[in-house]
Amino acid sequence: MANPILNEKTFENATIEASGGTLPAPDAASRVQPITDGPISPYRPFKPMTLDGTLAATGILFVLLLASAVWGWSLVKTTTDNVTGQAAVTTFPGWSIFAILIGFVAVIVASRKPTLSKYLAPVYAIAEGVFVGAISHAYNVQWDGIVLQAVGATLGVFFVMLFLYRARIVKVTDKFRSVVIGATLGLALFYLVALVFSLFGGSIAFFQSASLFGIGFSVLAAGLASLNLLLDFDLIERGVNGAAPRYMEWFAGMALLVTLVWLYLELLRLLAKLRSR
Repeated sequence: MANPILNEKTFENATIEASGGTLPAPDAASRVQPITDGPISPYRPFKPMTLDGTLAATGILFVLLLASAVWGWSLVKTTTDNVTGQAAVTTFPGWSIFAILIGFVAVIVASRKPTLSKYLAPVYAIAEGVFVGAISHAYNVQWDGIVLQAVGATLGVFFVMLFLYRARIVKVTDKFRSVVIGATLGLALFYLVALVFSLFGGSIAFFQSASLFGIGFSVLAAGLASLNLLLDFDLIERGVNGAAPRYMEWFAGMALLVTLVWLYLELLRLLAKLRSR
């Protein structure tokens, strides 16, 4: 799933709301410092978003995600054939699909009411973690060691994209942003169509296929998720430099987590296709 919540407009609106005005202050300093021009000033002081605070919030969300993922992993029951030694899933918590819905609702509400991000971000992390843990165990039963490979690949992509962004090797311009967002929305629409097909018992052949076309599709999806990381880094930096209100640290942490979970699931699917050939 694409990252649907981290966007520049949300940061701007949050800064305006926290400032108590209809327009943002002309610079970061005036957003943070109160204007002593009498009781009619449209601005009021507030604690600004910081990079350290964003990293701390993101770290907490990752701990919650991992903890719930361990629980989700334990919910999957397996058995091993005594003759072939082949493991198979006997029980999968189907209700974990509802955890995705809970996480999705938390994201949508947070995008509308970012002031609630401090409470909704942990809800998303816990709910999504249950499903990620369960689906990861199911994949690992069929392809032993694939989860460690997917986690390693996700971390590798994250740090590579962070390096490319910090070194300004890849610059996030308005054109770059528009292309990535447009492609992400197109992919999200495709996933929605695939979901509707599955509800009626149908499927899109190459979606799970290990054919060259199916692998190419997964590479494209994983690459697009990677590019979304650049947008996340850019907008977090804008939020910090623009002195967005403190609660946006949780908003930004949740948004980054959405992208990383998406990237991990795409890489997990890609590795499964490669190991099926």
